[in-house]
Amino acid sequence: MENLISLVNRLQRACTALGDHGEESALPTLWDALPSIAVVGGQSSGKSSVLESVVGKDFLPRGSGIVTRRPLVLQLHRIEEGREYAEFGHLPRKKFTDFAAVRKEISDETDRETGRSKQISTVPIYLSIYSPNVVNLTLIDLPGLTKVAVDGQSDSIVADIENMVRSYIEKPNCIILAVSPANQDLATSDAIKISREVDPKGERTFGVLTKIDLMDQGTDAVDILEGRAYKLQFPWIGVVNRSQADINKNVDMIAARRREREYFAQTPEYKHLAQRMGSEHLGKVMSKHLETVIKSRIPGLQSLINKTIIDLESELSRLGKPIATDAGGKLYMIMEICRIFDGIFKEHLDGVRPGGDKIYGVFDNQLPAALKRLQFDKHLAMENVRKLITEADGYQPHLIAPEQGYRRLIETALITIKGPAEAAVDAVHGILKELVHKSIKETVELKQYPSLRVELGNAAVESLDRMKEESKRATLQLVEMECSYLTVDFFRKLPQDVEKGGNPTHSIFDRYNDSYLRRIGSTVLNYVNMVCANLRNSIPKSVVYCQVREAKRSLLDQFFAELGKREGKHLGKLLDEDPAVMQRRASLAKRLELYRSAQAEIDSVAWAK
Repeated sequence: MENLISLVNRLQRACTALGDHGEESALPTLWDALPSIAVVGGQSSGKSSVLESVVGKDFLPRGSGIVTRRPLVLQLHRIEEGREYAEFGHLPRKKFTDFAAVRKEISDETDRETGRSKQISTVPIYLSIYSPNVVNLTLIDLPGLTKVAVDGQSDSIVADIENMVRSYIEKPNCIILAVSPANQDLATSDAIKISREVDPKGERTFGVLTKIDLMDQGTDAVDILEGRAYKLQFPWIGVVNRSQADINKNVDMIAARRREREYFAQTPEYKHLAQRMGSEHLGKVMSKHLETVIKSRIPGLQSLINKTIIDLESELSRLGKPIATDAGGKLYMIMEICRIFDGIFKEHLDGVRPGGDKIYGVFDNQLPAALKRLQFDKHLAMENVRKLITEADGYQPHLIAPEQGYRRLIETALITIKGPAEAAVDAVHGILKELVHKSIKETVELKQYPSLRVELGNAAVESLDRMKEESKRATLQLVEMECSYLTVDFFRKLPQDVEKGGNPTHSIFDRYNDSYLRRIGSTVLNYVNMVCANLRNSIPKSVVYCQVREAKRSLLDQFFAELGKREGKHLGKLLDEDPAVMQRRASLAKRLELYRSAQAEIDSVAWAK
């Protein structure tokens, strides 16, 4: 069972080393889940003397006013033989065999945290004592409760100390060691008052009565020690500390313990209680009770630790990896993030993610609708056909068929297709840009690097702009090709109606009659509709080839080429992670280290059992 207390000791030390003091924070705390014993009492209650009696050594600072200004986590380790010594958590390799030096180091370490003021701090000091005269036990010595601030202290010191004490003892895993002096009215005891507030049924509270030997003559503490004056779930324990004269004379603590045993055994009022009185008995009771509590809490601790590890790993994964320090590592990290973005972009185009279907909508709806709105029949109205045919003939009328007129009518009609063609290119460009921005938002790794996010977005859009210009050039060339060379077979297959302009012997003026012009307009309209149908199929092919296919193939090629030329300093600027995120990741990593260490420690104890 002794290894259970050692387990909690190791976990508490790990908590402090990794910044977990149980205070309110955005990080999960293991400290609050660990069973502990907090020693609570007023400034004149004899709390320090009780602790020194349990340890068997003078090691705590003494003086007037508030002497304990930081929580002291006192871990006692029983050794079978050898010289007793002490170690501090902040000085792990230094052994103290002189306990006067221990007292000085406690004062010095307190001043390092609080300055040489009389203020308090919630950051604990860790002190481990190894001795054959102690039991395995961990106690947390808290600042003594006070009612009045002294010179050099803020007006809030009274409330500050009470809040600190309360923050420890209100936790359900904390065992309260409430120290009260017997020579004062128990109803005014600071320890009992605050313990009752957080543990009204006394289920976690052990009452310790000090200064029994200093009570007025004719009075005794039997009613309190037997639980009649104030009942707790556990029996009260009385102790007799060294007097101030004993302290001044440096009376040996072992001798003081012997004198304490004799006092209870020889005093008639307490003789029947002697077996459960004294600092030695107090240490053994608290050690046994702490072991029992720890044992009962282990399954819950394991469950808490396992769940918290999963939560911490999940958040660390969401925050992403820490930034590499060397140029090669930074370049690799940037390119890996870019590849993740590129993969997401391709998934949108391929239909794995939504958005790519909008491109098909351009070809299936927008382009046909735009071509339909061109209204070639209005362009080929009678008056317009007459005007263009007449102008095309110039000063010499056509002899057989108005070929120049046909060409001009066809060209002026086909040239209008450039508008819908350009609009299709622009629409697809807009969709691709939208998918780039959507992919950037969906690339979790980019959220932690604002500069990389902006530069990657700009590079992708610039690449799309280049592809758009190439696509526009290629697509307009398709229209221009149709304008520059007509499909001869279409005209060869037309029926030659002599009555409608096919006979060259007719008068030149007859050839410009309405029937003749309608024939020309109808022929040109059929031809233009044929070309339009062809372009409706070929324009999407050109757009997909020049924009969509090229975006999938080489969206970031130019960006990658430029990245390879940059120095580490410039690469670092792209990985300008939010300092708050960096701090959060570092804190989470430390806390995860703590929980993994705790998991290994608890598992080793569980397996040993």
